[in-house]
Amino acid sequence: MDVQAYFDRIGFSGRARPDLATLTALHRGHLRAIPYENLDVQLRRPMTLDPAAAFDKLVTRRRGGWCYEMNGLLGAVLQEIGFSVTRMSGSVARGERDDRPLGNHLVLRVELDQPYIADVGFGDGILEPFPMTFQAHECAGYRFRLEDLDGEWLRFHNHANGGAPFFDFTLAPASPDELGATCRWLSTSPESIFVQTALAFRHTPDGIVSLLGRAHRRIRPDGKETRLLNSAEEFVGVLKRDFDLDVPEAAGLWPAIHAKHEELFGEEAQA
Repeated sequence: MDVQAYFDRIGFSGRARPDLATLTALHRGHLRAIPYENLDVQLRRPMTLDPAAAFDKLVTRRRGGWCYEMNGLLGAVLQEIGFSVTRMSGSVARGERDDRPLGNHLVLRVELDQPYIADVGFGDGILEPFPMTFQAHECAGYRFRLEDLDGEWLRFHNHANGGAPFFDFTLAPASPDELGATCRWLSTSPESIFVQTALAFRHTPDGIVSLLGRAHRRIRPDGKETRLLNSAEEFVGVLKRDFDLDVPEAAGLWPAIHAKHEELFGEEAQA
């Protein structure tokens, strides 16, 4: 893996050491430079857990990705630098649906003076890594919390204005087979939100910008503003301007996104 190319992509110019300062700088730089997005799922392109494929897509081709790609790439780079990294299986909305969400999120545990959680794949989640302590954490004005549920499952509570309110995870190393099976389900099943509509998130110096179907949002610690997009041209323009995603073929997704929006987001569709 060309670590220097990754550093160039996220604007990191310091000396990389396996320490908290480097981890924090890489985490922040990654989220500021590389958007979370699921356009390849929408475009029915094959998805993979391979970090080399994530490097080609996110670094060489300057795209974004979802959790398997975002955290997969960061974890591989951290290991190249000399960090001790454990990939853990997470579950967004565990208990709110059936067992299919198990393994629908990839989380990184990084060993330093104490264990830290690194996660650049939760969309509008936390900007910096945080110690694995069961308490409130504040970052960039947003408040988060880590909770021990039962000694086996831990829960990360997102900030009040976030999209998904939480995800759960276990400390055991993730099963590649479980992650692979869930990755295939999420990228192909008609029941998967990733198949049903387009999603994008990006951290900025002013807050977080997101796209949920037609809903274009600017999220701040004290609230969020939402406007609805009304055309394919506007959709592709927002992807380019706010997420630095030059994907003109995404215009073809617009009719399905427009038709599905109210069904998926209910009253929020009219926000």
